[in-house]
Amino acid sequence: MKAIVYTKYGSPDVLELKDIEKPVPQDDEVLVKIHAASLNAYDWHMLTADIFLVRFAAGLMKPNNTLLGADIAGVVEAVGSKVTQFKPGDEVFGEARHGCGGFAEYVCARENALVLKPVNCSFEQAAAVPMAAFTALQGLRDNGQIKAGQKVLINGAGGGVGTFAVQLAKYFGAEVTAVCGTGNLDTARASGADHVIDYTTQDFTKSGRQYDLIFAANGYHWIFDYKRCLSDRGIYVTAGGTLSQLVQALLLVPRISSSDGRKLGALSAKLNLEDLRFMKDLVETGKVKPVIDRSYPLAATAQALRYLGKGHAKGKVIITMQ
Repeated sequence: MKAIVYTKYGSPDVLELKDIEKPVPQDDEVLVKIHAASLNAYDWHMLTADIFLVRFAAGLMKPNNTLLGADIAGVVEAVGSKVTQFKPGDEVFGEARHGCGGFAEYVCARENALVLKPVNCSFEQAAAVPMAAFTALQGLRDNGQIKAGQKVLINGAGGGVGTFAVQLAKYFGAEVTAVCGTGNLDTARASGADHVIDYTTQDFTKSGRQYDLIFAANGYHWIFDYKRCLSDRGIYVTAGGTLSQLVQALLLVPRISSSDGRKLGALSAKLNLEDLRFMKDLVETGKVKPVIDRSYPLAATAQALRYLGKGHAKGKVIITMQ
């Protein structure tokens, strides 16, 4: 089968399209013929090791796993001996084994990392959901403790995580302010934002407005600027951004998050079968709609990652199999 392979960290130029052995599912796994996969910031970090901590988890000098791609959608080709929920021919979506291998014609996934694809959406739309939606959902609901009627600000509202975050915040009954670049303002409005702020012309941290919950899907502000924008007992959750944002989250958040009732925290989203089913229901009922910027064939995965790495995607970037 064909797959995108990388044997060293670097730019998308290190990616190669190769013929490799087709995987075989273990007892609790499903072999999926992939129709579509989606890119995440996770893939960029695993490729480039731009956050040095990646090397401690993925391989110090070179990647231990040579395949990328977590989010997948496709058709079940075969099942392991202990699999009871799926059969060959089922259309499914979810996350590849160990969060990698999705940029290929076939991949294995654990049975509890997949659900049936929503009947009313394409494979491309289904592939757009898992990691970005988990990040938004868990950040808002679990870390952010979102409630109806709250004023919520989404920083980085035009990207993959951000478009889900805006829609989910509206689903939970919040008044949503979306912060993004000029090119993504219409995307944020279409996702349901009540207010939009163009960060290239306006700094929301200096407006004097305060919010009950700030969810930073992306951002570059100093953490104390975010704190200043929180209402009493407001909550700030960061889920992405620059290396500086990560360092602040690791070093400063524990020291300042409980000094005056406001809470600040960092999110590390995890695959959760119940959350995947929850998102499937929202997509299937039309309450949430995956936003897709553009699609690339498997052979153009490097080009797709270059585009993602620029940081201006309007929603999700998709890899399709032809």
